[in-house]
Amino acid sequence: MLTWLASPLQPLPDTGRALPASSDAPGLLAAGGDLGPARLAEAYSRGIFPWYSDGQPVLWWSPDPRMVLPVAEFRLSHSLRKTLRRFATAPDCEIRIDGAFERVIAACAQTVRPGQLGTWIQPELQAAYVAWHRLGAVHSFETWRGGELLGGLYGVNLGRMFFGESMFSHATDASKIALAALVAFCSAHGIELIDCQQRTEHLASFGAREISRSAFERHLAQATGQKAPRDWSYDRSHWRHLGLFAEPGPGTNAGAAAARPGSTQS
Repeated sequence: MLTWLASPLQPLPDTGRALPASSDAPGLLAAGGDLGPARLAEAYSRGIFPWYSDGQPVLWWSPDPRMVLPVAEFRLSHSLRKTLRRFATAPDCEIRIDGAFERVIAACAQTVRPGQLGTWIQPELQAAYVAWHRLGAVHSFETWRGGELLGGLYGVNLGRMFFGESMFSHATDASKIALAALVAFCSAHGIELIDCQQRTEHLASFGAREISRSAFERHLAQATGQKAPRDWSYDRSHWRHLGLFAEPGPGTNAGAAAARPGSTQS
């Protein structure tokens, strides 16, 4: 039976009680409750996330299997590699982290997606992640060109774990560039796994795959027990983790974000 959270003090149930794959809502665990930072921290630390539509109560999910992107298995196509090299050396292009978080999450909510009516990023959910971002737990990776925000993504960080939430693109490959930057940053900071929640063919094309809930939770317990990265700024050297540059060299690129307005550390 689905658990109803009647009080902010009521803990989320054991993930083993989530509805099975044979049900109409596989992975659904609980409903109700609040979206405060304490509740979100409790949920994410156990591999649970909120996902619901307009007119529904808050719904909490723990799918089995779980879609994840192992950082070491990130698949970089030849065309995207060329795009990244051009981007990384262009004087007017940069990656910013947390430069415009509220704009990023709003753009993710407003982006029209094939086969999707409306958005799951409800206004109260946006407000919850903005509040959690201000506490340093949620971050955006942003693709900028000529001072214009072209695309990006946002997600949650706990320890050495990153939970991807949503992305958007207003220019060709802008969200892919932000994803590649996230992977490079994670590789540089010892984050081995990026949570993708549920399977999409788009993420599978980058090397994401499904693992069992139990395997995901074992990794989660180990990763969240470590200290989170202290420096949330993007440096040119991070691109080397994707094999773009063997050694640091001359040229202006994403690393300039660390010294420019709009790049912040949490």
